Amino acid sequence: MVKILINLAERRLYFYKNEQKINSYPVAIGKPNTPTPPGTYTVVNKIVNPHLSVLGTRWMGLSKPGYGIHGTNNPASIGTMASLGCIRMYNRDVEEIFPEVPIGTSVEIISGGGSYNPKPQTPSQKTSGQRYIVQRGDTLWRLSQRFGVSLDALIKANNLSNPNVLHVGQELIIPG
Repeated sequence: MVKILINLAERRLYFYKNEQKINSYPVAIGKPNTPTPPGTYTVVNKIVNPHLSVLGTRWMGLSKPGYGIHGTNNPASIGTMASLGCIRMYNRDVEEIFPEVPIGTSVEIISGGGSYNPKPQTPSQKTSGQRYIVQRGDTLWRLSQRFGVSLDALIKANNLSNPNVLHVGQELIIPG
C-alpha cells in the first residue's frame, strides 16, 4: 500500500510504502493567493510528459479537480510558495515515485504541525475534543482564551512542533 503525505509548512512530500517511510522530497506549494488546499485526496490520473512544459516530465492528478503533483521546468521554485496550488517536485524526484504510485493512492495534504501516523490509533490514543479550522488572525493564545483551554493542552493535543506557526486552513483539535 502506497501513501503520500505533503506537509505544507515543511514544504516536503513524504512517500510511504507498506506503512514505512521510503523517502521525503522538497516541493514547491501554492502561493499565498493561490494556496495548496489541505485535505485528503486520491490520485485519479497519471501522465508521462504532459503537454504543458510547466508541468515538467510527470503529472499525477488529484481528486480535487485542477490540482496535482508534477515536475517543473523551474527547479529554482522548489522549496518556495510559487505554484497556482499544485505540488511541484524536481523532475528526477517525481520520476522516481511515479511508477510506484497507482491510481487511487491516498494523498494527504496537511498545513503543518502534525505528521502521518500510518498505524491506526487505538481508542485510548485518540485525542478527544472538537475540531477547529484555523482562520486568518488566529493564534494559539487567542484560541486558548476563546475555548478555555491551556496553551500546553492545545500544543499537546495537536503535537505542534512549532506552536508559534499556525496556517489558515490547518485543522486543530480543541481538547474537551
